[in-house]
Amino acid sequence: MGTDEAVAQDPVPAESAGTGFAVSLENFAGPFEVLLSMISKREMDITEVALAAVTDEFIAYVRALRDTGLEKALDEASEFLVIAATLLDLKAARLLPAGEVEDEEDIAMLEARDLLFARLLQYKAFKDVAHVLADRMEAENSRFPRPGGLQPEFANLLPELIVTTSPQRLAEIAENAMRPKREESTEVGLDHLHGARVTVRDEAEHIAALIMDGTPATFTRLVSDAEDMLVVVVRFLALLEMYRDRVVGFAQEGPLEELSVRWVGTEEGWTAARLADDDYVGEDGE
Repeated sequence: MGTDEAVAQDPVPAESAGTGFAVSLENFAGPFEVLLSMISKREMDITEVALAAVTDEFIAYVRALRDTGLEKALDEASEFLVIAATLLDLKAARLLPAGEVEDEEDIAMLEARDLLFARLLQYKAFKDVAHVLADRMEAENSRFPRPGGLQPEFANLLPELIVTTSPQRLAEIAENAMRPKREESTEVGLDHLHGARVTVRDEAEHIAALIMDGTPATFTRLVSDAEDMLVVVVRFLALLEMYRDRVVGFAQEGPLEELSVRWVGTEEGWTAARLADDDYVGEDGE
């Protein structure tokens, strides 16, 4: 395969032309990347490439490259050593005569040849990705992050701090802040508590005065003048005590109807003194 035909089938990219390592052989002249691409695509047989001549040209290229920068020369040399070793192994595998696969060693060499082709393709993929990343990095160079917080030109625009507190007031505030706190008392005062004394007997006398004449009364009417909830409860307890003493009766016309209380006592001169002497003390505000 001639040089012109090979270059026509795999043109050199515009960004690679004239840059990087180039080789000049009897059957190929052009960038080293194009030569690798042709070998990986099997458009050129590796056995037709004089690796010794390629190596000599690369050594001369690296010597010239050292004048521009040692770091770049080392990177190029490291990359070439990996590729040259791969090509050398690939050429050794390709030199195996066709049709003479007789033992396992020959089969292993054929398998190694395919692996070497795979390594060349992998190398090309990494190179392509490297170009993409380089383009992205170059595009991102035009972007700059905005730092957090106020920028200096805006920080100087803050309003001036105006203190309206006098030095005497600041001294008072400091004195109050540093003054030892008094120990709080753990005792609970009872001075604010005072309860009305409510007894069952007193409330029973009140109920008897309302219904002893035989007029029935509802429970709502019996507690209509109660001062607080404690009096309502004690009057209800008084009704129970009077019912147990058989002097009052209860009537309810239907379910959930209001309870009616009537006097049923037969003894004359009944007094609440015969009831249990229970009294209750409530808290202020109940």
